[in-house]
Amino acid sequence: MTVKTAIVRPSINHPARPALLTQLVRTVRQEGLFIPGQHLIVAVSGGPDSIALLSLLHRLARTWRLTLTAVHCNYGLRGEESDGDESFVSTFCRDRELSLLVHRPTLVKRRQRSSLQAEARRARYDFMTQLAHEIGADRIAVAHTANDQAETLLMRMLRGSGMAGLGGMPYIREGMIVRPLLTATREEVETYLDHEGLTCRRDSSNEKPLYHRNRIRKELMPAMTRLVPAAVRVLQRQADLLRDDERYLQQVTYELMRTCVSHDGGGVQRVNRQVFLELPVALQRRVVRAVLRSYDEEMRASSTRVVESVRRMLLKGRINARLSLKQAVVILEQGSARFIPDAGGHAGRETVSRREETEVIRLPGPSTVSWARTNQKIHVQRMTRRDAEQGGVAPAVQRVLFDADTCSEPLLLRPWRAGDRFFPQGMKGKSKKLQDFFTDMKVPRQQRKEIPLLVAPEGILWVVGLRQDDRFVAHRGTTSCLVVDVSKRDSEKE
Repeated sequence: MTVKTAIVRPSINHPARPALLTQLVRTVRQEGLFIPGQHLIVAVSGGPDSIALLSLLHRLARTWRLTLTAVHCNYGLRGEESDGDESFVSTFCRDRELSLLVHRPTLVKRRQRSSLQAEARRARYDFMTQLAHEIGADRIAVAHTANDQAETLLMRMLRGSGMAGLGGMPYIREGMIVRPLLTATREEVETYLDHEGLTCRRDSSNEKPLYHRNRIRKELMPAMTRLVPAAVRVLQRQADLLRDDERYLQQVTYELMRTCVSHDGGGVQRVNRQVFLELPVALQRRVVRAVLRSYDEEMRASSTRVVESVRRMLLKGRINARLSLKQAVVILEQGSARFIPDAGGHAGRETVSRREETEVIRLPGPSTVSWARTNQKIHVQRMTRRDAEQGGVAPAVQRVLFDADTCSEPLLLRPWRAGDRFFPQGMKGKSKKLQDFFTDMKVPRQQRKEIPLLVAPEGILWVVGLRQDDRFVAHRGTTSCLVVDVSKRDSEKE
């Protein structure tokens, strides 16, 4: 019998991978937050959550080939304490050879009811979004945790929010802002910092009972945790479930809108009253909210009070009843309610000439619309990648495919606006102003407003006929496609 002698090699002690890093990677992969090789902007306040996030991404950067740019905003609201935060973050990044940009915005309250905290948040996101466009970053990473999600859920619950609000913060917003720590609790973050010997800053304003969130954090959450020790996890899971339900109901709503909402020129929409009255109350509210949302430049939802006022108007059926809202004027006619965009003191005008200059056409679900400026018909539908590739296309039709999982509804067709920017396919993830793109493509200035843009809440999908946005293009792993066919109107029998 031959005996084989095993060769015992000295063991090499590799440092154990932190549990929080494993959790972050799992979240990033499951939610598709970013992929290897991308450029991430990381928001860093100096607090425990943001320091943990930057440290984790720094550990991941080499194996995932990530480029990291840290951003710190110093609002100067806490005097020396604010400057101390900036100094701390600068030292932290310098020690790790990380790029850091410090922004010192001047806060001006835009609305009477807005708080300085809200203005600071708006200034921070505006700056980071603009910076991402300028440096070609793919994502903006922020350090919200499961505790932040639980607090957000409770705040919105106490405000009387509907399902959309109770879905809390999404893992990814506008196709750009990502939350890799959203499944991690504050305790798990603190454990990671202690284990790694990392220090952080503490914002004294977080201890003041002046702010609603602070009172929820300091008073309500401890009481709930005493009753249910896993309260944070329960609320975080509840938000995930409600967000999934909301996504499904949104799809149902836009499919319903094909049967009860029609489109006139100049952005005018009509809601068929008979079809509307047959809908359940919950879907009536959703249809009204979706129509009104299409008139808001930031796609914000209307309040319950506004939605109910429109719904009651449709229920009463008083012909020629008129409702002037911030978003639109609603006029009840025989059999339908007509929504005229952008009242602005010109309620009820039949001709909305300024609006025609910025015409917006909604594409709810599978639909076909006409773009008069270029005499084109644009057809949008969803199908599997296999069906999209096997289906025949007429010679006069241009077809493009998008990854349906990277964009949401409502889809809009609109002309170019000053400041528009997208990520042209073939530019290796770099963004470009649409104005510069038109110049490079030698599109005459007078023709630029004629070219339609296909736009989702996440950004511009396609400069129709010219270039797709690289972020939404269907790729080898795509299973569900958004299929867009474009043809000349006079090339079909109508």
